[in-house]
Amino acid sequence: MATENPESKRKGGGGKLSRSEVVTVRLDPQMRYLADLAGRIHRRTLSSYIEWAVKNALDRESIRPVSLKGLEVSDHTIGSETEYLWDVDDADRFAKLALRYPYLLTHDEQILWKLIRECGYLWRGRHDKGTGLWIWRVEDDSLVFERLREHWANFNAVTSGEADRSVLPTWPKRKPEPGKPASGFDDMDDEPPF
Repeated sequence: MATENPESKRKGGGGKLSRSEVVTVRLDPQMRYLADLAGRIHRRTLSSYIEWAVKNALDRESIRPVSLKGLEVSDHTIGSETEYLWDVDDADRFAKLALRYPYLLTHDEQILWKLIRECGYLWRGRHDKGTGLWIWRVEDDSLVFERLREHWANFNAVTSGEADRSVLPTWPKRKPEPGKPASGFDDMDDEPPF
């Protein structure tokens, strides 16, 4: 008698992802009934049909990236931007959204993004020849994602009011004078992105 591997059994119907999340959706009785009928047409469970319908809607939802000027709205959809926008790391995912689609940020996210934009420690840049001040541009290739990940919890704590700005990373605002010991920050000056 052959035994069946319990992991090879599918639980329930519809396409399941190994790491899917449960979302509660309210549907009025008529919408629920009609969505259930539509799911039957596609031989899907109601939840599988809703997931499929959302995916199709995302593929049609136009979105305009602010960092890619001159493109038509129809050139980008949320679905077509999935590879850019999604990341398993919260800090990376947030930064990618903020860099390309800052108009989609909530008020609290705008505060968080302002803190990140104004923190020279997180950005590749250079010292200005005239003033000696560290300057940077807020662009995809300027952000040092590793540093953002390292300090992500602190940035969120300051945004929520749980911590003071003093927990945020600092950087030398001016280029050290010749003969003074370097802070270790100047290594980023070798690769200015602009």
